[in-house]
Amino acid sequence: MFRTKRSGLVRRLWRSRAPAEGDADTGTRGTAGCCLGKPGGGKPNPGTEAELKALTYSILKKIKEKQLDVLLQAVESKGGAKSPCLLLPAKVDARLGQQSYPLPLLLYKVFRWPDLRHSSELKRLSCCESYGKLNPELVCCNPHHMSRLCELESPPPPYSKYPTDFLKPPDSPGSASTETGGTVYSAPMGFSADSLALQERGEQPHWCVVAYWEEKTRVGRLYSVQESSLDIFYDLPQGTGFCLGQLASDNKSQLVQTVRAKIGYGIQLSREADGVWVYNRSCYPIFIKSATLDNPDSRTLLVHKVFPGFSIKAFDFQKAKSLRRPNDHEFSLQPPTVFTVQISFVKGWGQCYTRQFISSCPCWLEVIFNNR
Repeated sequence: MFRTKRSGLVRRLWRSRAPAEGDADTGTRGTAGCCLGKPGGGKPNPGTEAELKALTYSILKKIKEKQLDVLLQAVESKGGAKSPCLLLPAKVDARLGQQSYPLPLLLYKVFRWPDLRHSSELKRLSCCESYGKLNPELVCCNPHHMSRLCELESPPPPYSKYPTDFLKPPDSPGSASTETGGTVYSAPMGFSADSLALQERGEQPHWCVVAYWEEKTRVGRLYSVQESSLDIFYDLPQGTGFCLGQLASDNKSQLVQTVRAKIGYGIQLSREADGVWVYNRSCYPIFIKSATLDNPDSRTLLVHKVFPGFSIKAFDFQKAKSLRRPNDHEFSLQPPTVFTVQISFVKGWGQCYTRQFISSCPCWLEVIFNNR
C-alpha cells in the first residue's frame, strides 16, 4: 500500500509530540520560593495514550496538507524557525476521556504542554495574527505562537535572613555597594552613564536598550531597540535580533562558556499595550528582577524564576511612573526617566540562591527603558 504525504506528516507530528511527563524540562524545575511559572506536577491522565493518539490522528487528517507542513515546521524546530499562523475553526471541540477541549487547546496540549487545562493559562505572542482579536471565526492553532502565563507567588517577609557580612559582595572596580537598614544593595557600574549618554544624544526612537554582561564585565555595545519586539539569542535557526553568539568575549571561565552555550533560542522581548513582556524561548529557566513585579512597599526587589515556554509582564510603564523606592540603591542610581530590568540566563541570584548579586551570574542582560 502506498502511503500518502499527508499520512507521513501526521506520523511525524505524532512522534514530535510533547513528552507526557515533562521529560524535556528535566533539570529546570527547581524548588519553590522566589519562582514564577512552575510547571504543574504529575502526569495528566484525561485519557489513555491510545485514545490521545487516535484523536490526534483523526484531527490532523482533516487539516490541509499545507497546514500540516506549517505545524510540522513549528513543532520540529521547537519554535526556532519562523512559521506562519495555523488558522483553524475556533469552535470545534474534541473529547478526550471525560473532558471536552476546544481544538486549539488540544493541539497546545499535544505539542507543548500536556498539563495544560484551560486557555486562561495561555498568552498569545504578539507575532501571531490572532493577537488581540476577540472571538474570531478562525483562530491560530500554532503551538509556538503561544506561551504559558507566569503567576506571582507570595513574597517572603520584607527582611533579610542572612547576616550583613554574608551579603557583602567582593570588592571590585565593577561594582558599588551601600548598606541601608542592615541590608546590602549592589549594582554593577556603567549602565547609568550609558543611559544618560543615549538621552543626551537625543536618540528618541528607541524604547529601550539592552546590555549583555558576563559576570562583572559588559560584553559588546548597548543594543538600541526600535521595533516592538526583539529576539535575544545565542543560536537561532532563523530570525534576526540581538545575537549574543556574535559578541567577542575574553571571558575564559568554564561556567560562563557552559551557560552561554545553554542560552540557545534565548528570550523574546516585546513592548505591548499593557507593558513589556518577556517570553522564555530557551530550554532552561531565566531569572528576572523588576521594580514593577513586586509589592511597592517591600524593601527589596525579588528575583523571579521563569520556566521555558512561559511569559511574564516584566515591566509596567504606568506602574513605574508612580513607583518610589527610597531604600533601593540599585534604582536610586538610575536617571529619573529610565528604569531597568535585569535578566539572568540559567543561574539565579538573590536570597533563594548562593549568588547574592547579579554580577556573580555567568550571563545576564540589563534592559534599560526610555521613559520619556
